Amino acid sequence: MILPIYIYGQPVLRKVAEDITPDYPGLKELIQDMWETLAASEGIGLAAPQIGKAIRLSVIDLDLLSEDMPEYKGFRRAFINPHIIEYDEEHTDTSEEGCLSLPSIHEKVERPTRIRVKWMDETFQEHDEWIEGYLARVMQHEFDHLDGKMFIDHINALRKQLIKSKLKALTVGRYRCGYKTKPVRH
Repeated sequence: MILPIYIYGQPVLRKVAEDITPDYPGLKELIQDMWETLAASEGIGLAAPQIGKAIRLSVIDLDLLSEDMPEYKGFRRAFINPHIIEYDEEHTDTSEEGCLSLPSIHEKVERPTRIRVKWMDETFQEHDEWIEGYLARVMQHEFDHLDGKMFIDHINALRKQLIKSKLKALTVGRYRCGYKTKPVRH
């Protein structure tokens, strides 16, 4: 089932998400719904707070980019209870980011190019590894959502001031996008 994506201003997007256990109700169906929602919105990543659930769950599909980045051919993974436990601050990269919860807003964000992440897969097997490159950026973006943060929190005050009216428009439902959304209700 395709779920609506929560738009900037929704309180759940600023909550710190909770870890879940294998007996979380309807987890398998929820993950499937997240895949369908991600595909329908033509995104590459989706975190549970973006569909209104304050739990540590995210899906990432980089197969869409495999024509330009062949190393991501077939990369489609769910991350349960992910936590970034270390950032390699020695090397950073600045690149433009957008977000399904912030339609039509794109800003350059500086992030470390290498991170150490702990997470569980769909069988609740634990993983602990260093991730590099574009996947590290996508993980940081998606896992920020699980900590109540968004990519705009990483831009400087001047840039934030320049997009203030766009952010305000999102909070009052003045935006257009080609996927199902849940705007803030006043």
